[in-house]
Amino acid sequence: MNISNLLLGKSLKNDDVKESKLNVLWGLPILASDAISSVAYAGSAILLVLLPVAGLYSYKYMLYVSVMILFLMFLLIFSYKQVIDCYPEGGGAYIVAKDNLGPKASLTAAAALMVDYILTVAVSGTAGTEAITSAIPQLLPYKVLITVILIILLTIGNLRGIKEASTVFGVPTYAFVLGILSMIVFGLIKYHVFHYQPKALYPLPTFSKNIGILLFLKAFASGCTALTGIEAVSNAVPAFKKPSQRNAKIVLFLLALLVFLIFGGLSYLSTIYNAVPSDQQTVISQIATQVFGRNVMYYFIQATTAIILVMAANTAFSGLPLLLSIIAKDGYAPRQLTKVGKRLSYSNGILLIAVVSSLLVIGFNGNTDALLPLYAIGVFISFTIAQFGMLVRWMRKKPKGWVGKMFINGLGAIMTAFTAVDITATKFLEGAWVICLLIPFLVYLMIKIHKHYKIANDALAINCNCFKANPKEGKRYFILPVSSFNKSFVKAFNYAKSVADELIVVHISTNKAWTENLLKEWNSYNLGVELVIIDSPYREIRSPLIKFIEKTNKEIAPNNTLTVVLPQLVTSKNWDNLLHNQLSFIVRASLLKHRDIAVVTIPYII
Repeated sequence: MNISNLLLGKSLKNDDVKESKLNVLWGLPILASDAISSVAYAGSAILLVLLPVAGLYSYKYMLYVSVMILFLMFLLIFSYKQVIDCYPEGGGAYIVAKDNLGPKASLTAAAALMVDYILTVAVSGTAGTEAITSAIPQLLPYKVLITVILIILLTIGNLRGIKEASTVFGVPTYAFVLGILSMIVFGLIKYHVFHYQPKALYPLPTFSKNIGILLFLKAFASGCTALTGIEAVSNAVPAFKKPSQRNAKIVLFLLALLVFLIFGGLSYLSTIYNAVPSDQQTVISQIATQVFGRNVMYYFIQATTAIILVMAANTAFSGLPLLLSIIAKDGYAPRQLTKVGKRLSYSNGILLIAVVSSLLVIGFNGNTDALLPLYAIGVFISFTIAQFGMLVRWMRKKPKGWVGKMFINGLGAIMTAFTAVDITATKFLEGAWVICLLIPFLVYLMIKIHKHYKIANDALAINCNCFKANPKEGKRYFILPVSSFNKSFVKAFNYAKSVADELIVVHISTNKAWTENLLKEWNSYNLGVELVIIDSPYREIRSPLIKFIEKTNKEIAPNNTLTVVLPQLVTSKNWDNLLHNQLSFIVRASLLKHRDIAVVTIPYII
């Protein structure tokens, strides 16, 4: 059986594209897994900032921070609902900025989203691995290898296509949601109805202290990781079944509801059950222990939490390839990213994510704490650009109800810009400076790619002087290099002889005895074609051959054509080909710069 078919499944026809699109049921877990999973560590990140300074007051301030984050979330949800209404072709912040703010702003948004999506895969992979190694400490020395394997499995799942990926990755997401919501409901009932008195599993601070605005902002910045992934739905509108806009908006609002219930519920449970960030046990594990005890439900929640942390990467695998295809169609990314694979997914984009995120994991030695400071900056930069872009759109077009829409995007622009600056400032020395350098570099790279494509398109553009009035009037000159007589040369000779008006067979002589034997054999066949022998005293073949070809090309009349025929030996085993044809490859590469010289390769299979 074909390995590709075994791993990825059989190729799908173009007509199957409708069946491969997402509905609401499976679109929600695929595109919301990042946002939903972020709440698993957002609360812990807030407490980690507050507890050392505020002590027992941390739980009070945690609620304030959570309310601020949820307010910002709903602002973003309504804003991206407007983005989906106005831009059904997808692309999110990139398309909004392109339409309203110009190419540089759109490329900045694209670069920011690329960074965020790639980091989503790396962080999710390392976080999932930490959950595994916490349960099985013996695997800790292999954490980098485990993370890379997890990324490879996610890659294979997404290469199988949207339809199969939605089923494979959707079920664990729903299981996580079911488990967490059950824990929140039972936790509230146990505390408020049965008056359970929680006992912190780890020592609590003995002091309480009010905090300043700077510490509050730092806690807010840490908790804003809960908002990553919200933009994924607007980026991937074309991935939904028709009516795609309606389905995308339903998924967006369902996503908001789940984040509100899960993040709000976990934040509240953290305050009443006195959860404490710890290296030994996560905040969710502490809450689940007090709510359920160490029973089946506890282990169900732990298992689904570990899985959802890995599944969060699936949002990036779904959103970024589609975004890259849109950018590539505009000429700012390699055109290969627009190609659809055998399972109707943007396979080149998926593979690119897998490679870059794996390199990040290897480079940071699978350390989640080292990657987290780089996280969420890119997404808030794209949030800000999208808000300002929509603000400009309403001011420019003034449609019905534009004042209310402008207010939403204006307030969103102010808050997301403030949050982006807050996150960057508070995490700058922890590694955020890398993102501040990386995003401008990606913008520069995309501009250079666009410039190259423009130069190439201009050079290839057809004008009225390109076509010859009557190509048959000129002669067809063919040059065929020969080093020895064999069946590969015979096939190339027969082809050239059948189509050439003038055939020139040339031999570069590096050994006199070899050349004399070749000449005797040539004359014995009486082929009716003169053998041109060029002496090479320094035993070099490429340069004398190229010079001869270039000289011949100058000597023939302008209306004539010159073709170089190169025999190529092809073996049944691919690795055997490395032992042959090296000179042919070098000559072919040397002739690529000549527009008026054609190169034909004649394969001979053994």
